[in-house]
Amino acid sequence: MKLNHQLIISFLLIGFLAIFNVNCTQKKKQLNIIIFVADDLGYGDLGSYGCTDIQTPNIDKLAKQGVRFTNFYTNGPECTPTRVALLTGRYQQRAGGLECALGAGNVGRYDEAIWLSEQKELGLPVSENSLVQTVKRVGYETAMFGKWHLGYEKKFRPNKQGFDYSFGPIGYGGDYFYHTEQVNHGLSDFTGMHTLAENGKEVDYTGEYFTDLISNKAVAWLQNRNKENPFLLYMPYTAPHSPYQGPNDKIERPLKADEWNLGSRETYIEMTEALDNGIGKILNYLTENELDEETLVIFVSDNGGTKFANNGIFSGFKGQVYEGGIHVPCIIRWPGKVQANSTSKQTCISMDLTKSVINLLDSENESLELDGYDILNHVIQNKPDFDRSLFWRAKRGDRIQKAIRDGDFKYLIRLDNDSISDEKLFNLKTDPSELNDLLKSSDEKAEELKTKLNEWEKDVKSPRLEVFENILR
Repeated sequence: MKLNHQLIISFLLIGFLAIFNVNCTQKKKQLNIIIFVADDLGYGDLGSYGCTDIQTPNIDKLAKQGVRFTNFYTNGPECTPTRVALLTGRYQQRAGGLECALGAGNVGRYDEAIWLSEQKELGLPVSENSLVQTVKRVGYETAMFGKWHLGYEKKFRPNKQGFDYSFGPIGYGGDYFYHTEQVNHGLSDFTGMHTLAENGKEVDYTGEYFTDLISNKAVAWLQNRNKENPFLLYMPYTAPHSPYQGPNDKIERPLKADEWNLGSRETYIEMTEALDNGIGKILNYLTENELDEETLVIFVSDNGGTKFANNGIFSGFKGQVYEGGIHVPCIIRWPGKVQANSTSKQTCISMDLTKSVINLLDSENESLELDGYDILNHVIQNKPDFDRSLFWRAKRGDRIQKAIRDGDFKYLIRLDNDSISDEKLFNLKTDPSELNDLLKSSDEKAEELKTKLNEWEKDVKSPRLEVFENILR
């Protein structure tokens, strides 16, 4: 009897330890994060946002399973600026020299950027990259597949920014089959116009359609990663950015410069549907491996659409601070946390996504001085929507565009060679298409917004441009 009693106690102890170990293992499970970024996708180019001529079942499924934002803005009207804000969680102006898309070969396109390029400093400083640095600090595996566009110099590439693995063009994208840009960029460690890199070094996948290539590469990385650790997967697709090439449009040579912007809505549709298909492969991996509930999925466009896109009811296009250039689709899915098939009208912006992710992983992040708002917590807690002030400034050549959205009002101004060439005031609540200019009838409101815009510009001055500003003096 005594032996049996001891055996019973031993079995109970073993059982208790087994349960304890299971519970500990479950507690160690952390949230995975996937961020999909489309390139130049218009607000109205998804079925979930009213599109009728493009089939996007996978992205639309995300919307049915999560929250769809109808007042989401990008930090900039083109590629580089928004990507800076997304990775830093701050207005891109604070980083300095990154208010315009980098030109092929790391060319600066306005005075400050040109100066930085001459100093070989045109790119995102590693110290500014709050998102990747935060997830690395708390034990995440990190990978990026797609367009970088945040600096060609070795010190600015993804593998130097905290990504354990990176694959994609270091520039703005390029030919979808030959992975080349329009000019020879002159980098010592790359050949000709070729810009495709793996962990910062040139690789050759000539002939493979880029959207499919990075989707398949991402799935392979997911399958082979260390399953003990949570992961951040950053997927900045080039689609449907020019050149306009569908999956079946390969020719026997790279496109010539004068062919780059040729295309049609039909080709744009093919590119967007290939994007949706690629996203579907990654989402299928999550489902097949029972990771849906453990993974926060974000989908967003980097800016508004171009001439072949559908920007919905909004005026303007990519490159402009009219709504069509900065008002984009955004979807977040987190089963069990974010209400399925819901819609949020809260005004929000790219850097809010960064703040949301960092808050989840590191609640003590005040030292980062993030500019965004935790939009994820907003929808999870079903908080009441509120008015915000959001700001934009974009520079290219001798043109400067600025805008502020303050509550329902939006003021914008364009300067060409320091002279005002466009200035308007709109009430977006009654006029979301920006058709009725209120500047003359509401001059006091315009002055109020101009004052706020000027104060914001002073606040976001970049320390690394102080030397440049002193030179000008």
